[in-house]
Formats: sequence, structure tokens, C-alpha cells
Amino acid sequence: MSSLTEKDRPIVQLLLSTGTCPRCIFRFCCMGSQAPYKRPHKESMKELKEFLKKNPQKEDTVCIEVADPPCKRIRLENTEEQPDDLNENGVLKKIPLVNEDNTALESSAVKVCNVCLGILQEFCEVDFVKKVCQKVKSADYQFTSFVFSVSLPPQLSVRERAAWLLVKQEMGKLGLSLAKDDIVQLKEAYKWIIHPQLSEELGVPADGKSLFEVSVVFAHPETDEECHFLARACPDCFKPAKNKQSVFTRMAVIKALEKIKEEDFCKHFSCPPSSPKNCCVALEIQCSNGAVFVAGKYNKYSRNLPQTPWIIDGERKLESSVEELISEHLMAEFKADSFNFSSSGREDVDVRTLGNGRPFAVELVNPRRIHFTAEEMKGLQQTINDSSDKIQVRDLQLVTRSAIGHMKEGEEEKTKTYSALVWTDKAIQKEDIAFLDDLKELKLDQKTPLRVLHRRPLAVRQRVIHTMKSEYIDEHHFRLRLRTQAGTYIKEFVHGDFGRTKPNIGSLLNRTADILELDVESVDVDWPPALDN
Repeated sequence: MSSLTEKDRPIVQLLLSTGTCPRCIFRFCCMGSQAPYKRPHKESMKELKEFLKKNPQKEDTVCIEVADPPCKRIRLENTEEQPDDLNENGVLKKIPLVNEDNTALESSAVKVCNVCLGILQEFCEVDFVKKVCQKVKSADYQFTSFVFSVSLPPQLSVRERAAWLLVKQEMGKLGLSLAKDDIVQLKEAYKWIIHPQLSEELGVPADGKSLFEVSVVFAHPETDEECHFLARACPDCFKPAKNKQSVFTRMAVIKALEKIKEEDFCKHFSCPPSSPKNCCVALEIQCSNGAVFVAGKYNKYSRNLPQTPWIIDGERKLESSVEELISEHLMAEFKADSFNFSSSGREDVDVRTLGNGRPFAVELVNPRRIHFTAEEMKGLQQTINDSSDKIQVRDLQLVTRSAIGHMKEGEEEKTKTYSALVWTDKAIQKEDIAFLDDLKELKLDQKTPLRVLHRRPLAVRQRVIHTMKSEYIDEHHFRLRLRTQAGTYIKEFVHGDFGRTKPNIGSLLNRTADILELDVESVDVDWPPALDN
């Protein structure tokens, strides 16, 4: 115990006598070395006793007094009776810390710690580590490292504050000080102990940047009871929130502790913190993988297939969608919980997407499998393509989250090429439509189309038709190929949408025009990178 010095002696004596475990004592002694925390509990307790026995000015009893407060129990019950550990003035009696038989030390070794409530005791033992690892292994995740997170009961902050105020008072009598921020955080100490054990059992290193997370949620049955005085003292810190079973969240408790005065705290909560009735329980042991992103380009060959599920007033209109035909296979192979589909624009249900296809990306949430070779991705692509004649995908590959930004970058500055089959009410000849080929950089004012007004805000958007090329078919039909600014409503440019798009093909030809078919021939977004498929 060479890292403990003479100035730590009063802290060790004080906390051992009040039921604090050795590892919490190390924290209050500001021990930044990890080694002492990793020692077995019994060994640490033995060394602490030996450290105290070396006291050159050995005394039978070391005493503390706490000015004021009657203990929490008496205040809550509002009774006239005095507990055994208070004198007639409501002041804590002298507490024997170390006697000749070391009985105080012996009893503290078997009790649940009054500060960490057992977190740094039984939950650091091999049995619990194996329990966590069994949960991880049974979840069947692929991972090469892990990050460990822990959620602690909120009242641990209250108990730590009580212990600190006690130590602070005793140190002050000796002309010494202990800043709260100097105390080693419980979570940090716990991870020092647990990380090497988990790493050895799982066979992979702990890494703070790992996408695979192992989390443990600890709870305690007396949380509300022990935090209730804070709600009375600082009611504005505790407000009911959705999805929260209790108002006593960790952040709310910390906020209240920052506001309450030390003297008010001591009036309502026992200093030192009382021995707990129960140990903490591990409420949940969970695993999760960070999202994996898959990108590619898709062609849509059906005129009866929406890009995403088509649901109106809760009723599904068509049986499938581009999103589902692609993502259902990715979900199965990556063993993910859910997915999020995005693309560079979208086409209507009756519009085909041809050419090199439309870029898309799928976020796979909490996947169990994350490692795929290029050959396996090629096989997955083939599986998707074999499953339906309505779509085909190409350039299927794993990408990073940040890379998806390329798909959306400058989306409105990109160009798209379309092919439209146009009908006119009045007969036309080749020369009637030839002038369209000479129109360049035609500027449009497009008021939000009536067909999308239920889901898009009303606005007038300026768009540009860069070039057009007409192909005469017969007196009432011609094909029009257009290269446009992304975001242009092509159907409305043809029929005018009751004058909401100006100019339009109808107004340019001075006759009624409508669109019979529309194909997207290219989306000029150079992402994701083309693969040699």
C-alpha cells in the first residue's frame, strides 16, 4: 500500500469505520494508479488494516462530530425521539474508528459499501464478468473490440456527496483539504477493474472508439427514497418526462446537488451515509453495434412500384417498394434490427429509372454481422437482383457515414436527364416541335404541384431546363428528352399543372399537352464509386 501516505490516514480511518469499501477509500484518497483497484477485496482490506496499524501515534478511538443535523430518518418521520447515534443536541456522537480488536474494520469488510452500494464489490468479481460475457456471446455479434458503458443509480451521487462532506470536515480539522473534483470517479474506477477482465474473457481489446458497445444498467430499490429530499429542496430540478419512470434521473440529481447548500444537504441526509439495506442490481446487460452503411445505385423497371412504401390514411396501396426489395436482403444478411433508406432524389410510382441508376444508401441499425468481403457483397448484390425483375442494383458496397454526404452534396446543382412521351390535343408536324431543340437554359417558375401540396410547403421554385431534344412520333405524340436541374417537376413542365408551372410545353406549343410516360435516364451524381462488377 505504498501509494497511501500519512495524509491519507484520517480518510482511511474515517471511511473504513463508517462502512466504506476499500476501493471507494482509494477513490477518496485520490489514487490515480489502476493497480490498487484491481486487487481482490480481501487483500485490499488486509493492506488497509496494516497501513493503519503502522500509525506511530496509535489511539484507541478517533472521533468525528457533525455540527447540526438530526439524521434523515428523524426528519422524515417528524418524531420527538432521538436515535441511538445522536446526542440530545442532534449532533452525531463520537464514532469509534479502530479499536484494539479491529472489530469496526472486520464488520466493514462484509457489508455493502455505503458509498458505491456494491458496484465496486461483487460487480467486479469474476462471476459477474462471466455473466456479462455470456450475454455478449449469446447475442452473436461480430466485433473486434468493444467499448464498455455503465449506468449507475442516481443516489450514488448523493451518497458520494455525503461521504465527501464528512471527509472534508475531518480533513479541515487537520488543516488539510479535499476537493470534490480530486476524487476518482466511480465509473472510471469501475472500468479500470472491469476492462481487463472483459478483454481477457472476450478475447478482444477495450477501445473507446469501438462501434460495439457492451452496457450495464445498475439500479437500486431505494433510489426514490434517498433522493426525495432533493425534490423538496430543489423542485425545479425534477420535472416529469416522457419515457422516464422516475423524476430522479442522474442529471436531475446532479443538477439539484449543484444547487443545494451544504448545510441544507446535511440537515436532510445522513453524513456519513447510512449502511444500505440492499445492494445494487444489474437491471440490464445489453449489446449493440454501431450502424453499418451500404450504398449502390438502383434501376427501376416497373411503372407500378413506389420508391418507398405507399401508405395513405393507414392503408397500404401497393405490395412492395424499391426500398423494401433492396433492404429486406440487407437486413437478413447483416442481421440488423432496422434500416433507414435514402437516395439522391426520388421518382414517382409510374416512372422508371434507367441508365446507370439512382444512387442510394441504407443505414443498417444494430447489425450483428458487419464484416463482408468484396466477393460477399457481390454475391449479396446478385441475390437482390435475382429476387425481382422490377429492380436491379449495381456498385453495392460498404461506405462510411460521412461518405453518404456526397450523395446529398449540391443536390440541386446536379443535373438529371429524362425521356418523356408527350401527347397533344391538336395535331402536330415535325416543324411544330423543332424549335424546342433550340431552347437552352430555359428558366421556369414552378409553384408547388397540386399532387404534392399535401406533403410539401407552398412555394414558387425556380428551375432550369438546360437542353431539350424532340423526336416526332405521329400527329399527337412525340418524345422529348430533357436535361434539367435536379428538383424540376417534369410532369408539370409538360402539362402546366393548371398554369402553376410557367412556361410549359402546352404554352410553348399553344395547345393542350399531357405526359403519358416518363423515364429517368441519368442522375448525374458520381457516387458511390463504380465497381468492376
